[in-house]
Amino acid sequence: MRASLLQIYVKAAESVDSRRRRVAALVREQAGVDLVVLPELWTTGAFAYESFATEAETLDGATAEVMAKAASDAGVWLHAGSVPERAPDGTLYNTSLVFSPSGDLAAAYRKIHRFGFDKGEAVLMGAGDELVTVRLPETTVGVATCYDLRFPELFRGLVDAGAETLVVPAGWPERRRGHWTLLARARAVENQAFVLACGTAGTHADVPQAGHSIVVDPWGEVLAEAGPDEEVLTVEFDPGRVAATRDQFPVLKDRVLGLAAPRG
Repeated sequence: MRASLLQIYVKAAESVDSRRRRVAALVREQAGVDLVVLPELWTTGAFAYESFATEAETLDGATAEVMAKAASDAGVWLHAGSVPERAPDGTLYNTSLVFSPSGDLAAAYRKIHRFGFDKGEAVLMGAGDELVTVRLPETTVGVATCYDLRFPELFRGLVDAGAETLVVPAGWPERRRGHWTLLARARAVENQAFVLACGTAGTHADVPQAGHSIVVDPWGEVLAEAGPDEEVLTVEFDPGRVAATRDQFPVLKDRVLGLAAPRG
């Protein structure tokens, strides 16, 4: 299986429409790979809080329309990162969109853990409450977003739902880049799964971005890692290694504690 992680710049001087066209062109260039992954909130920038409400879209909005066509044109599965979604009741969500090679919306995931510590995303957006997996021909993908990476119980839930490959779009800041790499490897090791984590490059909303998108195998070995700048990181991996690893070292069978009960 081949995957391309599109670690793009989010430039303040670039209009959202222009960015959509640029990213769609990059997606089309990935024809021949199986899965393409974009970063979190790439239409606005993950820290551009003032843009969330003005740029929020429905699930059939402009970004979804452009990304659906790009996926269809390239014939790829496309995890189109996330967009600020405006739900019918007016609530904003940080929502990831996954499109099939035919351009159909295969899944939408509303980010469960909102970042900000009582400001920013944490107060501007609602929290999702559903785990999402997507069955590809080669593997079952578990979907998470950025700050979710710090909450291992979410990933245990995805594994219990059948996930073998964990895809994490992000807008992760440079000042905590060490955590980005460490947590991506930890989630891979503890869940015996591939982790594909795609971030943004450059600086947006005055926050330098970590870049360093990364692909990690079920043993925690880094298969590929980008640098700090805009880059297309393409990697080939064997999804069959998940089952082989879990059979060879069956640690998941020794689990005693399940997911914590949700708070009321």
